[in-house]
Amino acid sequence: MSTWKTRGLRGSALEELINKTNDKYREEGLAIVQKIPTPITPVKMAPEGKQITLAYFDQKSTVDYIGAVQGLPVCFDAKECREDRFPLHNIHEHQVAFMEQFEKQGGVAFFLIHYTHRDVLYYLPYAMFRFFWDRSLEGGRKSFLYEELNPDFIITPNEGVFVPYLEALKKDVEEREAMPD
Repeated sequence: MSTWKTRGLRGSALEELINKTNDKYREEGLAIVQKIPTPITPVKMAPEGKQITLAYFDQKSTVDYIGAVQGLPVCFDAKECREDRFPLHNIHEHQVAFMEQFEKQGGVAFFLIHYTHRDVLYYLPYAMFRFFWDRSLEGGRKSFLYEELNPDFIITPNEGVFVPYLEALKKDVEEREAMPD
């Protein structure tokens, strides 16, 4: 049976599969990466007091995940896209600022994007994302197209790992190390 393709990634299912992948990576001693909860303040509780029925966000969230892979600090956000055009408004300025600061501190930031209509999972390195972001700030298109992406960063399903992003991360790091300063 194939891995993430069989689950039909919808809504929080992508995050659930990333969480399971991170559990496996932790068990195997490969990485320790955790989901960062969005801080909320409950406003209204159900009568039995066990369920929040109304809440507001305390602050803007940064990224979905943060941790370390073999001593390398990583942070990433998980996104879904239903077409070949990914609108940049799905990523917020404060997230970009956090990722930029994270990279300046020696970490690696990236996005995992599930193109649901293709059932393709893609690792988007921060530098590639930043090219698209800066292009939009300079008056260019406010999105990027699937065709603009480097096919080397498509995540290939792997038995036993739901969202095997470590190979793409390795490729990202190797490409960074090969770049002149």
